[in-house]
Amino acid sequence: MFSGRNGTARLALVVVVGLVALKITVSAITGSISILAQTADSALDVFSVFLAFFAIRISNKPADEEHPFGHGKAENISAIIQALLIFTAGGLIIYSSINRIISEEAVELTEAGMAVMVVSMIASILLSRRLLKAGKATDSLALEAIGHNIAADVYSAAGVLAGLLIIRFTDWFILDPIIALAMALIIFKSGYTVIKKSLAGLMDSRLPKAEEDEIKACLNEQTGREAAFHNLRTRKAGSQRFIELTLVVPRQASVEQSHDLCDRLEHALKERLPNTSVTIHVEPCDGQCEKCSLECDLRKRS
Repeated sequence: MFSGRNGTARLALVVVVGLVALKITVSAITGSISILAQTADSALDVFSVFLAFFAIRISNKPADEEHPFGHGKAENISAIIQALLIFTAGGLIIYSSINRIISEEAVELTEAGMAVMVVSMIASILLSRRLLKAGKATDSLALEAIGHNIAADVYSAAGVLAGLLIIRFTDWFILDPIIALAMALIIFKSGYTVIKKSLAGLMDSRLPKAEEDEIKACLNEQTGREAAFHNLRTRKAGSQRFIELTLVVPRQASVEQSHDLCDRLEHALKERLPNTSVTIHVEPCDGQCEKCSLECDLRKRS
């Protein structure tokens, strides 16, 4: 029930809804603005999980006539909306904190607030680890975005807990909105990380250098001196990778030989990098032997 991308999204929804209900109750009891900020952030998490759940379902759809390259970018769009929600949460926290500093209201029943923050931290740590692990395993930007969002809750909950502890023994109520402001900065950083990665996918940025190096190593291993390659281009949409390249073969190579080599390259690349679509354009060598490393009859005669 909670396995795979959809199952992990369902688990996140159950946990986050439970935390929101708990925080709303304790926030009303204590009157703490920092707990209220945590509640607002978690409430936005609920919407983010819903959004990610539908984005994953859309991205899993196979390519069709209107979307020949698949639906992978639905996850990028979802992650950007989630990042905007993260920024919104940070803005709401700043606004509420400034109002609390002006009003100088007290915080009551800090013990209840501390207890719910401990529960929130434990749940958020476990959930964010599960989400980030599942996001990397399934190459899901949507799950990774939620994971970073939930991870930000851990730091903010720790800050709220520390503030409530100090307030409990010192009555320095001004710490409550100040800690909430610090939480907003952490939340903004998390949003920046998510939106940067998502925009890279929408703008068709190349794959990470480590992945491109692996592609080149694979191509060199498979072709040897049978062929050469250039014009390597890569991009990513959601969890789907796209690789395009030009393969230079000896002039005497038959269509069948070239086709078999392309099949071998495509299979090898897909084994190394899952969810990969490979497009290969084959060209004969141009006769510039001094620049060529291919083994062919022309070169042997020269």
